[in-house]
Amino acid sequence: MNVAKSGYRVFSANSTPACTELSKKITERLGVELGKSVVYQESNRETRVEIKESVRGQTIFIIQTIPRDVNTAIMELLIMAYALKTSCAKNIIGVIPYFPYSKQCKMRKRGSIVCKLLASMLAKAGLTHLITMDLNAIIVAKSPSAAKRAQSYAERLRLGLAVMHGEAQCSESDMADGRHSPPCVRNTIGHPGLELPCKQQAPFPGIELPIMMAKEKPPITVVGDVGGRIAIIVDDIIDDVEDFVAAAEILKERGAYKIYIMATHGLLSADAPRLIEESAIDEVVVTNTVPHEVQKLQCPKIKTVDVSMILAEAIRRIHNGESMAYLFRNITVDD
Repeated sequence: MNVAKSGYRVFSANSTPACTELSKKITERLGVELGKSVVYQESNRETRVEIKESVRGQTIFIIQTIPRDVNTAIMELLIMAYALKTSCAKNIIGVIPYFPYSKQCKMRKRGSIVCKLLASMLAKAGLTHLITMDLNAIIVAKSPSAAKRAQSYAERLRLGLAVMHGEAQCSESDMADGRHSPPCVRNTIGHPGLELPCKQQAPFPGIELPIMMAKEKPPITVVGDVGGRIAIIVDDIIDDVEDFVAAAEILKERGAYKIYIMATHGLLSADAPRLIEESAIDEVVVTNTVPHEVQKLQCPKIKTVDVSMILAEAIRRIHNGESMAYLFRNITVDD
């Protein structure tokens, strides 16, 4: 299929093997050629992007996987989007299977919503739409907040549902932040010589205030029967795996036959491969939205599923103005 017939072009935002391979798989399924561009780092580590063909009046899809150097990948995407915008592309759609900084999507402590900042930067650079991925499904929810996602997946597969409840104690840095309530106060009268850990004085002299103890988090428990069954935990990202390992241990103690982890994006940072290999987890299944070849060599339990078919179909449907909801309702088991 040539450009005139398709009406759109597909570009790869970097030249890493993972991004190039995924881009080629997508374009092969679409029957189009990969757009001609050059993306490289100069000697001073600045990113340079050159578009080698006309894109005037066309709809452009930019495919970008996120390697370990997240910030460089973001700059590649921003610069390419802006280069296409200034080259008079009609629409510029980012195909970013793993959206970087997605874990920083909520206000926490005195931080910021970095995910919102990045979205604004991409829009300013010229992106008109964005395609990203998340598995909206789960069988064993590793926290009550994931129960809704768990129910959706369980109903679709007609399987049972279990929910992990409770969590590990927070770190000392979190406790020192000062936002954990209630703080303990010192009693100003009534027990002379009693030493209390806090030095705060009562606001009104002569009034006794009770000592407020910090809340204790409940231990991890399982709501639901997993005995003799295959337990599957599904999440959007698997990066630091301590929570998954702890959940797997609890499920194994409760009699789970096998334990699988399914995640859309396999970041698997630090010692994740080693921890998985030494844990009760039988297999970790992730997609090829993020490069993780090194981690697979370190841990044979890690398996990869190709998502080029889903992304290619999403591109085709967006270009033709077809329903995206149909795509997710009608993915077959073979696909």
